[in-house]
Amino acid sequence: MCLAVPGKVLEIEERDGTRMASVDFGGVVKEVCLEYLPDLRIGEYAIVHVGFALQRLDEESARRTLDLFENLGLLEEEFGDPWEQAARTDTPTPEAGR
Repeated sequence: MCLAVPGKVLEIEERDGTRMASVDFGGVVKEVCLEYLPDLRIGEYAIVHVGFALQRLDEESARRTLDLFENLGLLEEEFGDPWEQAARTDTPTPEAGR
């Protein structure tokens, strides 16, 4: 499932001419491209989809959505470690053959 998830901007830097940010999604921090929201600032929230910040969001809405996603287990599903997820199932991982 693909989700647009709200996250809080922690740090901003320019990398190879592209504005990038470290964004916190309820405890999971990922790198996000800010090119669609060039005026987004540290401490603000944005809706992020496939690594791109798409829309600014107020803090209250972001927190409600993150709480809902956490309660439904969607943050783990969307951002969890694929090796950890594979270990919780009967599906062998590529490491199993080594």
